[in-house]
Amino acid sequence: MKEKIKISANATTCIIDIEGTIGVPEECQFESAGERVATYERFREQVARISEIEQPSVIVNIRSAGGDVNDALLIYEALTTLDAHIVTRCYGYTASAATIIAQAASEGYREISQSALYLIHRSSCAVEGNCESLSAQVELLRKTDERLAALYAERSGGDVATFEELMSQNNGNGRWLSPEEAVEAGLVDTIIGTEQKTEQKRTLAGRISEWLGIGRKEQEPTPRPLPADHNILHDPLIEQQQRRSAIALDQGQRGAKTTSTKSVEDPGIEDSQLSQNATAYSRDAMSFHRL
Repeated sequence: MKEKIKISANATTCIIDIEGTIGVPEECQFESAGERVATYERFREQVARISEIEQPSVIVNIRSAGGDVNDALLIYEALTTLDAHIVTRCYGYTASAATIIAQAASEGYREISQSALYLIHRSSCAVEGNCESLSAQVELLRKTDERLAALYAERSGGDVATFEELMSQNNGNGRWLSPEEAVEAGLVDTIIGTEQKTEQKRTLAGRISEWLGIGRKEQEPTPRPLPADHNILHDPLIEQQQRRSAIALDQGQRGAKTTSTKSVEDPGIEDSQLSQNATAYSRDAMSFHRL
């Protein structure tokens, strides 16, 4: 058995991982009938488990390049009948039957990884038989293509002919689409991974700007509204600030120590050393005083 469906759940969310080949590929249809029945039965058990999920939220991770269309339609129907919010997320090569399952998401919740590739194409098979049986198989393939194109158009809101043309490119093998092209075609809704990187870049840039002070603006004081009868000569706010300034000055003076200088003995006149001229002048002055 080549397909792998893993289901895990917690109280609120169920996660379904779909990996590898979906269902049984056509090249395995030539095995014994008993083995085919056993393989399909085991696969249907997984589909039945999906149908019984009761969690309010279901996330379906898809890592598959396709497989059997019938099995993909079974999974699609099982998911769309759930009474839950469904998110489908495509990774790697998402092609062929895997794109059918991806359409089972709730409105707007078909997601694709930014590194994934997406492919839709015309259905194919490997058969042998006479002209009548081959003709019947051709008719089945055409009906399958019409159903798939209608499903893509229904989920995308686009035109059926647009998807038929996209599926018919390269001789019916389709064309690999980038995530952006898949969104433009309406096959998916959101590219995941880019938002997280953008947010990380914004956070890092914001931190660097904060560290360097880039773009920081000083908050300007909000102007004080003045009453209509405001008197600038007796502004209460200015008077209050003046009172606060006077109090602060008084407190500062009280806490400050007075300045002082050290006492120094001044030399007396008797101790001074006079010059010869000063001595002569002093004697002349005393003689004039006696006269």
